[in-house]
Amino acid sequence: MRDAVDMSADAMTRSAPLASPQELSDALLATGYLPDTGLATVAWLAMRLHRPLLLEGEPGTGKTALAEALATVTGSTLVRLQCYEGIDASQALYDWDVTRQVLHLRALEVARGQGERVDVEAAEQSLFDERFLLERPVLKALRHSPSVLLIDEVDRSDDEFEAFLLEVLSTYAVTIPELGTVTAATPPLVVLTSNRTREVHDALKRRCLYHWVEHPSLAREIEIVHARLPEVGDELGRQVVVAAQQLRTIGLLKPPGVAETLDWVRCLVELGARRLDTETAAATLGSVLKYREDADRVRDDLDRLLAG
Repeated sequence: MRDAVDMSADAMTRSAPLASPQELSDALLATGYLPDTGLATVAWLAMRLHRPLLLEGEPGTGKTALAEALATVTGSTLVRLQCYEGIDASQALYDWDVTRQVLHLRALEVARGQGERVDVEAAEQSLFDERFLLERPVLKALRHSPSVLLIDEVDRSDDEFEAFLLEVLSTYAVTIPELGTVTAATPPLVVLTSNRTREVHDALKRRCLYHWVEHPSLAREIEIVHARLPEVGDELGRQVVVAAQQLRTIGLLKPPGVAETLDWVRCLVELGARRLDTETAAATLGSVLKYREDADRVRDDLDRLLAG
């Protein structure tokens, strides 16, 4: 496994299609991402069938990291659309550079004032020229191939935005009234993530392949730590993973994800720690816990938690 992780970046970027889920799994491993068989299979099928992939699961289970790793192994550009309450289609598709349009109009006015003939109709049309177009993530992913379009935390958007996504993902095309219809020459690989703060509508789910992403098992999370941080000693890596897994079982406001586990290990390495003891754990809780209530609760019972 360590040898696979040490593969060069050139070896990670595949020009030829990945022939099987196992090939995809091996390529992802080379980036430090360790998928289970089910996740590697559904991701490979999404690539082969040009179907969006909807990943649901608790925060910190590696949903966003998978999209980043897929972009690496396919040699694609990662285009990220971060969803939030109130996001609308214009913020995902395109906008016009109003500042440059105004400057363009002023230049035409100056030219007209100097006696040059200015065609008013042509001037109006020139305001919506390609050079004034500001691409937002969805349009950028459609126009530039190959790309991986990450639609992150789609559960934070509203029904209208989901309906817009459903339309785009059904045709991989959008219409810009001033320029015409833009159709993807090669459909982007679309990865949608959801922390399930609300249910994504059935219509959008039916358009996608689906996978529920669990927190990794103890053994797999230890593998992830060593894959991402090969310099970490076996004892320290195991102790941190055991502690992180224990923290996920006690009902914290925000249980740590894999990203927090890796941050915790990095902090301990920077401090020169060779093992996780009560003192170093207490000093570095800020890397793994993000709420005061969680930190207070864990600090009061740290000896027992580390012993577990």
